Amino acid sequence: QVQLVESGGGLVQAGGSLRLSCQASGRTFSWYAMGWFRQAPGKEREFVAVMSYNGGWTYYRDSVKGRFTISRDNAKNTLYLQMNNLEPEDTAAYYCAKDSNPWSSGYRYEDFGTWGQGTQVTVSS
Repeated sequence: QVQLVESGGGLVQAGGSLRLSCQASGRTFSWYAMGWFRQAPGKEREFVAVMSYNGGWTYYRDSVKGRFTISRDNAKNTLYLQMNNLEPEDTAAYYCAKDSNPWSSGYRYEDFGTWGQGTQVTVSS
């Protein structure tokens, strides 16, 4: 059973930056697309960004395009999310997730079957 552990969250002022990391266990990390989602209090979990298994394809929600960058290091079993120019609206718990099927490239919540425990990002104005 693959486990995902996020880190890197924290409190930052608007306009600041954070880099989230997601460490995956197991030997099949490079087979799967990986994504980032977030959930603010009282709201549904929403898609943020996804990267294909080999890094050749990425997709972002419109509100983070040009500010967030997803990347991965398959040799280290690690997924990253570089977040720049953060806004108060980015405040949420951020979760990394593994696609349920190898070599596919989904971005819907239903496409992902393994989730981390989340890391909190708080952006003050």
